[in-house]
Amino acid sequence: MENTFFTKAEFNARFGKEMDSAISVYEQRSKSGMLDYSMASYDFVFISDAREKLESLGNLLRENYSYKIGEVRKGEEYWEISGDSTEFPVDESNLMYWALDLYCKGYKYDCKLDGYGAMGDPKNQTFADVETKNADYYFELAMESYNNSNLGMSIIHFSTAIKINPDDPNSWYSRAAVKDQLHTWKAARRDYDRAIELAPDFVSAIVNRAANKDEAGEYQEAIGDYSKAIELDAENEMAYFNRGNSKFNINDKKGACEDWNKAKELGAAYAQERIDKHCNDEIPLKKTKRFFNW
Repeated sequence: MENTFFTKAEFNARFGKEMDSAISVYEQRSKSGMLDYSMASYDFVFISDAREKLESLGNLLRENYSYKIGEVRKGEEYWEISGDSTEFPVDESNLMYWALDLYCKGYKYDCKLDGYGAMGDPKNQTFADVETKNADYYFELAMESYNNSNLGMSIIHFSTAIKINPDDPNSWYSRAAVKDQLHTWKAARRDYDRAIELAPDFVSAIVNRAANKDEAGEYQEAIGDYSKAIELDAENEMAYFNRGNSKFNINDKKGACEDWNKAKELGAAYAQERIDKHCNDEIPLKKTKRFFNW
């Protein structure tokens, strides 16, 4: 069902402004004397045109995020709900991804993030433990957050793992995959690049970077990455399937059908739909989608 209160067009139009807003909130925090990676909890407000939408969103944030969530109440124009996040280490990137996750979660439930803020005492700051905890500890927290659909906190924990051990390609790759899901494909691309720099034969990272390039309309570059992945793993069905999609997007129908058939041969039953729809001369070309690992 399409959103009636927070439409897709409005979501797309406001996305960049939401990023700018997070940077502004971060700058105000810094001016107050709060340091990077000191812990903070943020309060927030969502609005919508129906109580039920906010109740559903509130239940998710309460159960999956462990946030304190108030009762839905009627405002002057809309229904609204407020809450408080758990503490997390704040820097410009962490705050932005925390906010983007709430922005995207609100959209999923047809609710708008109406505002957020935090108070802090510059003379009484506590910091994330990056001295006694190892990177694996934060990597596991990141995966736990991801499995609870808390993408913002997942990125924050992966970032802390990277802060402790910047040479682990898995942390860069994993953070990139979550950034892709929060629609920040340029930042995700940089993380995939770093993962591949650290581990040149990292097939999953190469396949995901290719999918990222395809999504950005860089089809030839995507095909290059998929081909590299196939060189490293000749039985990678996803690489063949996705390369077929990228070839199709540049009107190489013959090459696309060859790759889809190869993917099917390797066990990708889902390739049959593409074969049935497109591997004949009667069906017009239509842009196709790609799959990510994870």
